[in-house]
Order: sequence, then C-alpha cells, then structure tokens
Amino acid sequence: MSLEIVAGVDGSAESLAAAHWAAREAGRRRLPLRLVHAWLWQPLDLPIEQDRNTQARLAEELLKDAESAVVAAHPEVAVTAEIVPDTPVAAVLGVQERAAMLVVGSRGHGALAGFLLGSYGQQIIAGAERPVVAVRSRDAAGADAAGADASADAGEVVVGQLGTPEDSAPALRFAFETAAARGAVLRAVRAWSLPPLYSYSPGSMRAADEAGGLVPFEEKALHEALAPWRERHPEVRVTELVEIGSAGQVLLSASASASLLVVGRRAKRGAIGPRIGSVAHAALHHANCPVTVVPHD
Repeated sequence: MSLEIVAGVDGSAESLAAAHWAAREAGRRRLPLRLVHAWLWQPLDLPIEQDRNTQARLAEELLKDAESAVVAAHPEVAVTAEIVPDTPVAAVLGVQERAAMLVVGSRGHGALAGFLLGSYGQQIIAGAERPVVAVRSRDAAGADAAGADASADAGEVVVGQLGTPEDSAPALRFAFETAAARGAVLRAVRAWSLPPLYSYSPGSMRAADEAGGLVPFEEKALHEALAPWRERHPEVRVTELVEIGSAGQVLLSASASASLLVVGRRAKRGAIGPRIGSVAHAALHHANCPVTVVPHD
C-alpha cells in the first residue's frame, strides 16, 4: 500500500501552517500530500437565508486557496486536495488508512484549533490509528503564508521513551525516521520518579541493585529500548537524557528548543471513551514546537 501524508485545512492560519509543515515533511520523505477539508451541508434551525450552493462554493474556494499556496511554496511535492462530506472528526479519521501521519493545526497553550473546534482535536488524536502531528502557526495573522518556517525544522527531534521497549517502539520508530529524513540529532528522554514505598518489590529492587542503583537502572532501560532503532538507523546521532521528574515536565524542558516533540499514547479506550493521556495532553498544550502523538497498544 502506498503511503501519503494527510493534512486538514479550514482556512485558518493554524491549518495553513500545518499544511506547509506537512508539505515539507512529504518532500523529505518523498511522499505525496493530501489536503482535506471537512464540509457537510447541515442547515441551521434559524430564520435566516441558507444557500447550500453558496456554502459549497465557499468550501471549494477555501480548499483551492490552500492547495495553491502549498503548491506554490513546495512545487516538488505531489499535492491532491478534496472535500470530505462529513463532520471534522469522522472526515479525518476516515482518510487515515493510507496515511503515514495526520497533520492538524493547533493554537498551542489551549485547545486544538483550525478545523478542529472544541473537543474535536482531542477526539481525532485519541481515535487515530496513525501518528497525529499538531502544528501551531507562528503568526496567527497568517503573514507567513509562504511556509517560511522551514528553518524551525532544523533543530533536534525529541522523543519520550516511557514504559517498556514494546510500549515506546512506535514513538521511537517515528522519531528515528523523522530524524533520519531531516539529518537531525535525536534526543531520547526517559523520565523517572521514586516509587512509593508500597510499590517496592524484591524483584524490582534486585534489578535496580544489579544495575548499580535506580539511576543506572533507568539509563540501562533507555539504552536497551533505543538499541534496535540505533541499529536500523546508524546515520542518526542520538543523545540520551534520564531525569527525575514527571514525564510531562521533563519532556517540555528537554524540548524547549526542539523542532519536534514525539510522545506516545495508549490506544486502548477508557471507560469514558478514548483519551490522549496526561503526557500527550501536557505536550499538546505547552510545547513550543510541533508535537507528534503516536498510538501504541
């Protein structure tokens, strides 16, 4: 199955920034880019004139404008654009089958924006089976319409390694592939904290003792999780950071000057529906760079 990068657009500065980011990434990975705009005729129960044809034309013009801007700035990328006749969440999740990643706009320091209104962003990230990248526009007025943020892609790629090697494998894979495509340094971060007294067990303490203490134990865990990905991508230079503290705080600090932050989330549904998790939530709301949320089992 051939892969593509999918970006959602709605005419906002945030979604246009996301489309340009997606185009740059598509160029590096030599993948086509697919722009989608969710539009569904839903007459409002209000005493005002509502013209379906006019609204359909406006939706087409909005998508065409975004496509033209992206093609002009990134002529090397094969770009297609389509209107998806569905609600925003269903539209994005419905086109993910061939997606290497989904790219959406984000205001940052608040709710996801663009064609994602209110809780839509969280629903897409929580329900996606593919990595979702949230990109914030550096200029909310849209002056950077030509996609001049390319220099922002030159920094480190930071990835959070949490849990077991199996848990973090999808996020590590995405981070290594991205760093390789950019020729960027990859910083792998593992946060840890002192376990509560009742959670100590002879087995866990024995493993820590054999490693020489809790810090060496965590460093060993990170190193072992990275080993297979270093072997697959020997061209990627990797730095490792193990730091005590909450995962969200440690990752935000480590990614202060990064070009991309990659975090994982469990794909399992909770009792009240899909959730993005506390680490991804902190990253999406407070990171200074684009954030990729990668689902794992």
